Amino acid sequence: MDHTTNAINWFEIPALDIDRATAFYEAILNIKMERQEMMDSQMAFFPFEPGSGKLSGAVVTGEYHKPSTEGTFVYLNANPAMDNVLARVEAAGGKIIQPKFSIGDHGFCAYILDTEGNCVGIHSMG
Repeated sequence: MDHTTNAINWFEIPALDIDRATAFYEAILNIKMERQEMMDSQMAFFPFEPGSGKLSGAVVTGEYHKPSTEGTFVYLNANPAMDNVLARVEAAGGKIIQPKFSIGDHGFCAYILDTEGNCVGIHSMG
């Protein structure tokens, strides 16, 4: 791997209830997620264009997918303005754990608790 390669190529956010989790992320990010069953798992995919080289992932239920506030941390794209995303979190059933804070030249972050019990980061430049 070199500096032109994405260090991450896929992410999965664990869920207990795929319908509830999908509704939460669709509401806060103002997106539509496509659903699919794969083996013994239910998946709801974040929007992406196959072959574009851009990173994406899914919300997933399954034996190895246990929601947690600890462990690997994912930051979702809240561009162009994080305030729009944060304004929808509580109405969608989540909670803001750490309000928006500056990370200097790299923009802003916040931490939210989703409907499944996962702590998820969001990031934007504004």
